[in-house]
Amino acid sequence: MIELELSAAERDARKLKPAQLERAVTAIRDDGFIVLHQAIESDHIAALREKMLADVAAILALDDVPYQFNDGHLQQDPPPFAPYLFRDVLLNDLVVEITRAVLGEGVKNSFYSGNTCLPNDTQQPLHVDAGQLWPDLEVATPAYTLVVNVPVVDATAENGSTEVWPGTHMDTTRTFGEDIKLAPEDEARRRQECRPLQPAVPAGSVLIRDMRLWHRGMPNRSDRPRPMIAMIHWPHWWHTGKPLLFPKGTEEFFADSPLQTVAEFVEGPIDYIGRNKKYDYKG
Repeated sequence: MIELELSAAERDARKLKPAQLERAVTAIRDDGFIVLHQAIESDHIAALREKMLADVAAILALDDVPYQFNDGHLQQDPPPFAPYLFRDVLLNDLVVEITRAVLGEGVKNSFYSGNTCLPNDTQQPLHVDAGQLWPDLEVATPAYTLVVNVPVVDATAENGSTEVWPGTHMDTTRTFGEDIKLAPEDEARRRQECRPLQPAVPAGSVLIRDMRLWHRGMPNRSDRPRPMIAMIHWPHWWHTGKPLLFPKGTEEFFADSPLQTVAEFVEGPIDYIGRNKKYDYKG
């Protein structure tokens, strides 16, 4: 597993050294993921942590709680308004430098949500977020989309750090649009080749992974929820569908970034608490 420790110079310049960038790109190509340490200011993470932990109660009080696969895992959106919008979360220069190097110029973000692992002893089914673009490939294509995960508490094996299966993004048996869950025999076969990991991702660090990578939410054996923000970066040629909603007046926040945010700026409150629905994906 490759982890990038940022130097003080890299943090100050918001730019990776060429060798660091090459390591990140190589890790995503070979393993399917990379952990980038200390990429986000601690006070920004603290503000999001306080708000998202407080929001858990409101989500659990909904008539239709947006569980992901089972009752231990919530879909939870971060607050999409000030004072909770931070450039080093949504538009992080170091993250975008990596995703641009993998996906090319014109990279865009069309997702701002997340997964909160509640205290529980259940795990999600092993799954991919998307399969290969074309069926019957002999060799997988390069990455066509990357998930950017930002835990707002330290993510550990104890509190349900996401389990990842290195190298499984190169598996060609899953095609985009098919059932994203892996069968038990797939898991047993792959376990003979490469065992899964639960990377420790401290708050303020970022996990970037290929969307095709096998993974699942794991039990949280601590006494408090583990919220984790998720964004999805796409190449410029991908049609991303519905825009993200942000309040009018925040347009300037998203300006002057090499990352395009697929956004609509709207009047009035945004129902970020109640808009998600329960799911058990089949494609």
